Amino acid sequence: MTRHIMVLLHPQREESAVAAVSVFKALLDDGITPVVLDDEIVGIRARQAAALGTETIAEADILDHCVIIDASELGEWKNACELVIVLGGDGTILRAAERFHGSGVPLMGVNLGHVGFLAESEREDLAEAVHRASQRDYLVEERLALDVSVWHEGENIFNAWALNEATVEKTSKSRMVDVVLGVDARPVSSFGCDGVILATPTGSTAYSFSAGGPIVWPEVEALILVPISAHALFAEPLVVNPNSRLGVEISPTNPDFSAVLWCDGRRALELPSGARVEATRSKSPIRLARLHTGPFTDRLVAKFRLPVSGWRGPIKEA
Repeated sequence: MTRHIMVLLHPQREESAVAAVSVFKALLDDGITPVVLDDEIVGIRARQAAALGTETIAEADILDHCVIIDASELGEWKNACELVIVLGGDGTILRAAERFHGSGVPLMGVNLGHVGFLAESEREDLAEAVHRASQRDYLVEERLALDVSVWHEGENIFNAWALNEATVEKTSKSRMVDVVLGVDARPVSSFGCDGVILATPTGSTAYSFSAGGPIVWPEVEALILVPISAHALFAEPLVVNPNSRLGVEISPTNPDFSAVLWCDGRRALELPSGARVEATRSKSPIRLARLHTGPFTDRLVAKFRLPVSGWRGPIKEA
């Protein structure tokens, strides 16, 4: 039976095109057929012209050996692919998570960006990552995600999903936004602010971290609420039960304040006055393919380049 692995990449980045060609070659050498979206291979097609005359299964004809699909065909190919290799930074991985959430197909991220907290490998380890993907030599880790809904005048007007966070923010035409926060249908506090972040442990190292929220280890099941620049005495980040329902209501008393909902910084909805945003644990977690089983502490130190030279603790256990 033919094995298929999907490769997702940033269509406009040169380094993504270069990495994708290497991945295609390695997968084909291992007898696996790469699957790629037609709208993501612009850079690869551009490189083909410069590679004419090279050997078989080189850049000049590499795409002839891949399955190229249209975005409308993605649904039927989700079940046919055993893994998704994502080439890019966290933004590209979040886009892949959006496309594949609910499918159960694991994502293996290779960082071609800067921090790349969601990625499992760096660009210099690309060959090893593809080889281990071919050998099915990886573990699968489930990450908690959010189901997000918007209610207005008793009606559900919008539903979305997020892996990192859902954020209610003031718009550019508003100086601030008045909100009322709630947990499990009970009010907590109200104040004016620049916004509120509803985050997962995975998202605790992203926007939530920048706004002063706590870093929560991925294996901890919890939801996080972080006010942004709140005008209040009590506006501390909250870490609550993973089965709680977080709520942010846009106060209807000041219609001049306007707000927008962002999910993972990708999907936006302008919120009417009086709207309520709710976030709960999603029934569809994201599955990440893990190559390294080391502690999250080491990843945190490496990604943020934290100073640990003075550590005098015990030698790390094997």
